[in-house]
Parts: sequence; C-alpha cells; structure tokens
Amino acid sequence: MGKSPILYSFRRCPYAMRARMAIAASGTPVRLREILLRDKPEEMLAASPKGTVPVVVDGKRIIDESLDVMNWALAQNDPEDWLSRKDDGLIAENDGPFKHHLDRYKYSTRYEDADAEEHRAAGFEFLQKLEARLAHSDYLHGAERGFSDIAIFPFVRQFRIADKDWFDAAPIPNVQRWLKTLMESVLFKSVMEKYPLWKETGEEYSLAAVPIKDSDKGR
Repeated sequence: MGKSPILYSFRRCPYAMRARMAIAASGTPVRLREILLRDKPEEMLAASPKGTVPVVVDGKRIIDESLDVMNWALAQNDPEDWLSRKDDGLIAENDGPFKHHLDRYKYSTRYEDADAEEHRAAGFEFLQKLEARLAHSDYLHGAERGFSDIAIFPFVRQFRIADKDWFDAAPIPNVQRWLKTLMESVLFKSVMEKYPLWKETGEEYSLAAVPIKDSDKGR
C-alpha cells in the first residue's frame, strides 16, 4: 500500500463517517487504521494528542478535524463537485447547537439534569429547517448530493437511532427520505465495512474509491 497517508478512524463515529465518505468519493488512497476510542493507539495520540477521530497523517502534516479532512480529500479530486454544494453556516449549526442537543437527547444519563425530551424538541427544530430545504429537492443543494449532505447526515442518523419509532413517525417526510437515500447509498455502505482493530492486528486497509452510480444520485 506504499506511502499513502494514514487514516485513524472509528467506524461508528459520525465525524469519521463523513471524512471516510469524502475520502472514498474523491478516490484519495489512504491506509485505514481502525481503532477503539476507549483504547487509542499511542501512535495516534502522538500524532494528535486530543485523541479524537478522524486523524490523517500525511507525511509531516496532521489533519485532525473532520471537515478539514473532507476539504483535504476533495481538494485533490472532487468528481461529484461536492465543494460547490457547501453551506458553512448550516454545517456549523449542525456541529454546534444540533450536536449539543443530540448528545443530551441520545445520552441524557451522561449529563447532569439533562431532559431528553427537551433536547429532542430543540434538535427537532434543526430537522424542521432541513425539512424545508428538502421540500423541493432531493438533497440540500438541489438534485445532487454535496458537501453539506455528507457533513450533516451522519448526525441526523444518530438522532434517529436514539428513538427510531419516534423519528420515523415524525412529520418530516423529506428528511426521512433524504436520510434513507444516503444510508442506502453505495458510498455509505462501502465506508461502513467492518475491519479488525489495527492495535490488535497491525493490519491497515485500503479505503477504496467508490464509483459514482446513478442509483446514488437521486431518488
């Protein structure tokens, strides 16, 4: 696998998910090292002491913020033109207030005095904003998926996981359709493959490029 950049990733982390999707869509070769967040390799912590994923080690360059990883990969190759479909404000709202409420909704017992229903209601306000944007298009910027869709959807997926029955019954049919489309895409399924832990096996894996398929592009 040569001297391709190293990617430290944890399969279920939404930040790592969006980074892997951008890397796969761009066709950027990386050596994936699957980790556990509760048992982080010393090599990863030496590269990025903050201990979060994803982390890309590209020679002497360390990229340890997921949006920066997405931009890094797409700057090398952007076959679906994701960078033209990017709303920094919407992504910041997802990563800030929505993620705040998501954590306290899904993991309410970890936070003192967190009321899960209150945080679900607050998070739902963001979903309603997405619902309005998706009322007349398949994706957040029109007929094609883009940077905003991939950056945001892993967190909406987590919001659904907290209570699937509630989410699926909620009055947000456009968000439900959008989420289902992205979850069923060839791209997402390809980056959700399970790999043995690098710390246990020492094995790295190639995150293969995913060809663009018509079935992935729209409804």
